[in-house]
Amino acid sequence: MTNVDLKEATIGQIVADDFRAAELFKRVGIDFCCGGNKSVAKACAEKNLDADQLMAELSELSIIKSGQVHDFKSWKIDFLADYIVNTHHQYVLKNLPELEFYTQKIARVHGDTHPELEKVAELFSKIKIELSQHLEKEEKVLFPAIKAALNGQSEDAKSTIVSEIARMSIEHEFAGGAMDEINRLTNGYQIPLDACNTYRVALQLLAEFEDDLHVHVHLENNILYPKALSLTK
Repeated sequence: MTNVDLKEATIGQIVADDFRAAELFKRVGIDFCCGGNKSVAKACAEKNLDADQLMAELSELSIIKSGQVHDFKSWKIDFLADYIVNTHHQYVLKNLPELEFYTQKIARVHGDTHPELEKVAELFSKIKIELSQHLEKEEKVLFPAIKAALNGQSEDAKSTIVSEIARMSIEHEFAGGAMDEINRLTNGYQIPLDACNTYRVALQLLAEFEDDLHVHVHLENNILYPKALSLTK
């Protein structure tokens, strides 16, 4: 790690400082996006993990070259907002309809032998509705307000930033929590022996979708939103 004190920093701050830490947290099942406001010690205690061992692994990152990992924390806020739209928003919008179709199909076909799939389909339909509205509000309301505040325009832009970020953070909690539940219901997207090709594809896409959502929410909760709120002071 580079700029943060591991003992004092939150998980979100650690990942914002060095994105490679995200893979370590993912490996041990620690949420670095919606749960990014916890310390490593607290998160490890909740998961019954060895905090000293994880701290040691995080410390080792400081002596390993970062290679091609993006330094998101150093990016200008308007550039970061555009990156989120062009990378993560586009990914979500492309995959929401496809995943809703797949989850509903496997619930119909395999629901008798895998009743949990009905709940998976129900949860993902809610995620589709919530995220579609969420992304639209970010692109049409929050991100333009951020750019207006960055250019020194109007107090209205600043008040919009504060109110929208409060709302968006709650919506992140819903989406992250729903995907956590889907992960649990599918035993970590484990493919059962009787799965057809559609079932396999659905679980693989859900796993990829969750990975992307974690990065997406991390970039907003732990980097973009704090920078945006600093413009309102």
